[in-house]
Amino acid sequence: MSDAGREPLRIGLLGAARITERSLIAPARATGHRLVAVAARDRSRAQAYAEEHGVERVADSYADLVADPEIDVVYNPLANGLHGPWNVAALAAGKHVLSEKPSASNAEEATDVRKAAEKAGTVFMEAFHYLFHPVTRRLHELLASGELGELRHVEALVAIPAPPDTDPRWSLPLAGGALMDLGCYSLHALRMLAPWAGGAPRLVSARGGERAGAPGVDEWLDADLEFPGGATGSARCHMAYGELEMSIRIAGTRGEVTAPNFVLPQMDDRVVVRTADGERTEQLGTRSSYTYQLEAFAARVREGTPVPLDADDAVATMTLIDACYRAAGFDPRPRTAVGS
Repeated sequence: MSDAGREPLRIGLLGAARITERSLIAPARATGHRLVAVAARDRSRAQAYAEEHGVERVADSYADLVADPEIDVVYNPLANGLHGPWNVAALAAGKHVLSEKPSASNAEEATDVRKAAEKAGTVFMEAFHYLFHPVTRRLHELLASGELGELRHVEALVAIPAPPDTDPRWSLPLAGGALMDLGCYSLHALRMLAPWAGGAPRLVSARGGERAGAPGVDEWLDADLEFPGGATGSARCHMAYGELEMSIRIAGTRGEVTAPNFVLPQMDDRVVVRTADGERTEQLGTRSSYTYQLEAFAARVREGTPVPLDADDAVATMTLIDACYRAAGFDPRPRTAVGS
């Protein structure tokens, strides 16, 4: 590897989000990248966050952070409605961007993010971290090997107990909803099966339920899909479920495979394979999917190593999300207007 390839990424953090502790800070420590700055709406909160997590300094605002010449990567874990605007702003400032999913509030805004990435010539990646873990890689290997036969059906469920009513994930103006926060994983996992299904899936139907007290916000949503090769799919999500469940089952003509937690495989790294030869359980390791993701992102930035997640993929996912909302009787999420 060249010296440039060994240089640590210089990362700026938008917001003082709790998720960042496991999604970016711990992986950066594990892989030797720098946490240069953090910005939050409350500067004192950002200062406390920086001291707790070893971030080098505090920026006065989001705008100052994305403009900082000492930062080459911006990580965006803000509320969903703030992903699109600040992704565009960071790309316009010439930064590489690792954005929490979804990349924007709707497909139109995701297209704006793609245009900004094209103009900047920098790396944009949506943080579907599950895709880099050996659990998901093994699911794909089993399809590619032919052990499961031809793909016939896949079902994914991503569900969690309800966040508090004040959580931004229940806010329509901040692009909240179960599909945005959770169902994007189910839909994305199905989209990633296109190589073994004759192409990308199309939406057949969708239905959902509105959150009491949050007009226009989906508490749950189920989508039925169909692949060009004839396989079918079910992508389900629920943000007020009795327990955490993030499972996927892939059935073929010769067998099936289940991953009990494909989204957070560090919590359950099992892959259960059932064929005519019997049942076996493989364990693929509890190293964090976020750490695998940061390694892949750094390799893309420093060495140009391809990744399956880019601005085109983000637009495709958001287009499918919008279609699901419309089919289930909801409007796509609105844009969020932000100042600097």
